[in-house]
Amino acid sequence: MQTDKNHFSSILGKMIVTKEGKRLGFVKDITFETISGELINIVVKDSTGYTKNLNLEKIGSTEHLIPYSAIIAVGDFVIVSEEDLI
Repeated sequence: MQTDKNHFSSILGKMIVTKEGKRLGFVKDITFETISGELINIVVKDSTGYTKNLNLEKIGSTEHLIPYSAIIAVGDFVIVSEEDLI
């Protein structure tokens, strides 16, 4: 049985967009729970002005966190549900 897997390095640098097509930024990193391996957040770099208006949790002054539960799909882009961000 073969399963499709996305390796961590294949996600880095991908553009993050909402399912409506609004650009949010690019994947800089992923945070996870070390004991269970559960993915928690995507760290967004080069956040757009639209992202700054979403009231997301921030790291420093320029990076935002998107909850991993908001991710709908990973392909050429990382697609997230805007409803899960608000």
